[in-house]
Amino acid sequence: MWKSVRRAAEATVHLLVAAAMAFGTWIFITVLLITAIGTLVVVGVWLLPETVLLVRRIAGAKRGLTAAWTGVRIPEAYRPLTGTVRERVVTAVRDPGTRTDARWMAAHWFYGALLGLALPLWPVGLVVDGLWCGLLRREAVVLPLIVRLADLEADWSTALLKPSPQAQLTARVQELAATRADAITAHEAELRRIERDLHDGAQARLVALSLRIGLARRAYGGDPETGLRLLDEAQEQAEKALTELRQVVRGIHPPILSDRGLAGAVRALAAGSGLEVAVDDGGLEQGVRAPAAVEAAAYFAVAESLTNVAKYSGVSRAEVQLVRARRGLRVRVRDEGRGGAGVSSSVSGSEGEGGGSGLLGMRRRVAALDGTMEVSSPVGGPTVIEVELPCVW
Repeated sequence: MWKSVRRAAEATVHLLVAAAMAFGTWIFITVLLITAIGTLVVVGVWLLPETVLLVRRIAGAKRGLTAAWTGVRIPEAYRPLTGTVRERVVTAVRDPGTRTDARWMAAHWFYGALLGLALPLWPVGLVVDGLWCGLLRREAVVLPLIVRLADLEADWSTALLKPSPQAQLTARVQELAATRADAITAHEAELRRIERDLHDGAQARLVALSLRIGLARRAYGGDPETGLRLLDEAQEQAEKALTELRQVVRGIHPPILSDRGLAGAVRALAAGSGLEVAVDDGGLEQGVRAPAAVEAAAYFAVAESLTNVAKYSGVSRAEVQLVRARRGLRVRVRDEGRGGAGVSSSVSGSEGEGGGSGLLGMRRRVAALDGTMEVSSPVGGPTVIEVELPCVW
């Protein structure tokens, strides 16, 4: 009984909010119809995109309300209203999402008023079902009807607000175009980084090595001691050049991933981070491995996140979790530091070059694999970075 009461109370709150939104929708549509002709004649069609944006916000609020009740997110697919006034008007008119929202608002205008009629069922249900259950020891009858009505309202809203296949396809094409552009930008920045590292590091040391070997050859005949000293310096330069070349190679694809797998590579990262890191590998050491590109993206996400913690968090502890999800690989890094991290923040290198450093570079690398990245970092902490990379196990 008490379980039914609690669920019916939640349904009543949902219906109450839905009824209030329906009443607001009724007022909005009524005022819109009255002012539409005057607006078009006196002001002009430039207000149409702003009206469409307002409708999108209302529909977005309804999607959130419905998702809170059902636990299932309703996707939205809109074309961005950008460009000149004419372009924005044309986009607003031709966008399938506009027609979807208009259809929902029209239907909501009619069936939304019925929601208010269901609210008196709550006190009636308490009395009737209280007597029914208390005296006759039977299950509640009226209160479950309120829950069913809330489910029905949520089903209607889901069906009406769900984007059409055409709108979803258009949004998907735009998303892929954006991620492809980000991937190209990140790739170009990575090439510039490798070129810069080779030019300023290994190449310079190899040039110095060649000069010392030449000087050693000249000096060896007349001054063997100087020649040996120059050869020692040349050997030292060769070792430094090899070290820098290894660092460049690790920046492309860390060899440790091939040798130890993602779990072992992440543990090595944690050990060398200078932090106290708790690693939960989720059993990735056994079973089928993820594709090399997915492992590399996850590795660099952990490396970047731990670098953030070491440099900016103000704490010496972090947690790393790897999860073999049903649709891919999930990476989660958490610290209890000062927070305030953002996707636009730079960790190493210069974001001004549009490069692949910092959290922005991490997001581009993840998006190139059609993955997602979420950053939660309120001021005062904690900071949680979650990356999900789709793959087939």
